[in-house]
Amino acid sequence: MENVLTQTVSFVKQKLEGAEAGHDWFHIERVWKLSKNIAATEDCDLLVVELSALLHDIADPKFHGGDETLALKISRKFLESQGISEEIIGQVLFIIQNISFKNRGEITGNLPVELKIVQDADRLDAIGAIGIARTFNFGGFKNNLMFHPDIPPKLNMTKAEYKKNEGTTINHFYEKLLLLKDLMNTSKGKELAEKRHRFMLEFLAEFQAEWNVEV
Repeated sequence: MENVLTQTVSFVKQKLEGAEAGHDWFHIERVWKLSKNIAATEDCDLLVVELSALLHDIADPKFHGGDETLALKISRKFLESQGISEEIIGQVLFIIQNISFKNRGEITGNLPVELKIVQDADRLDAIGAIGIARTFNFGGFKNNLMFHPDIPPKLNMTKAEYKKNEGTTINHFYEKLLLLKDLMNTSKGKELAEKRHRFMLEFLAEFQAEWNVEV
């Protein structure tokens, strides 16, 4: 297991060299660490959790023309090269395919605990201080407005609307980030999300006060 993980780390670092800073190796590393932290509180297959955490953003669709199959193809090819069983490959690919916020309504029934863990870890890295930094970094990458008082958030978007949305960075908090606390799957995820959620609310209140020059 250790050798496979070492090889996976090297592979992901190489593939994500030069990636946008909110979706680079350091994002993967944080999600990996958070996944192991949460996994310690759950009855799960740790190898599936770790491989999924490491590969979950190997080809994020928003940086690849919306292609939601590329990450699955890259991950399968790599895992097969490492001699990973088809059973484990299937579980890892299922997590990669269904981890995203925009895909949250596409599967029904009980989620595998390994998906719950990695999804919580990924969502935790999207909120709190790191989440704020990543959101503004991506907004700058896309040259989006930070805020516009006449552009309200778009709530309850469909998947297609969400993928095309070019709203402001502040609106993204209301359209996604502030919703994540209540979408956590695991007890540990819910616990860790509370503090990060409060920090975002404090930031948004301060942002609005400074925007409106409330001295």
